[in-house]
Amino acid sequence: MRRRYKLRPGAYVILPRAGGFIVTQQDDPGPEVQLPGGGIDPGEQVLPALHREVAEETGWSITRVRKFSSFRQFTYMPEYAIWAEKICHVYVAHPVRQLGPPSEAGHSVLWLDPISAIDAIASPGGRQVLSDYLSRASAK
Repeated sequence: MRRRYKLRPGAYVILPRAGGFIVTQQDDPGPEVQLPGGGIDPGEQVLPALHREVAEETGWSITRVRKFSSFRQFTYMPEYAIWAEKICHVYVAHPVRQLGPPSEAGHSVLWLDPISAIDAIASPGGRQVLSDYLSRASAK
């Protein structure tokens, strides 16, 4: 039997701040550190989805958003009980201010130094784009 994957586009962001990065930890179904972001709802545009996801998962507002990279990830999503082909659009933005705590249950904000952030992010694609971002930033 062939496994069928549901296409699941998403928008994610690298948030550099004070020499480190703002990332999010999702506690359910198990602790997992991630780049802030998530799925783009049907009919939703990419940038509004990114702003919504960042606010829900971190409580922060963002500005100066620019496209950085993208990657595909094939994974099981237990919260939706689906196998998904995630098309992950990754941006870089500057956090403006924290408006409050994360509104999405089970999420908390972590501030990590660059090496700790790369080591902590669960997604291989997320780790790679953050590593690419650091390589490009240090080359400037």
